Amino acid sequence: MVSPELLTTIQGLTRADKLYIMQVLISELAQQETDLIKPDQSYPVWSPYDAFEAANTMLKVLQDSKIEDNE
Repeated sequence: MVSPELLTTIQGLTRADKLYIMQVLISELAQQETDLIKPDQSYPVWSPYDAFEAANTMLKVLQDSKIEDNE
């Protein structure tokens, strides 16, 4: 949880200092993200190919929407 004192201090900083803090935080977050992916491991990736059930659902929604627009 962020303390009110920290927020007050940040609000009092100059624009340049705020941008610097953003850079530091974003770099830290990016580093944490790369730590989630381990080298020499495989990870499943979803692909729309052969997703016939999803395609049928989308087609039905589009058709229902077209019928509602015509009413």
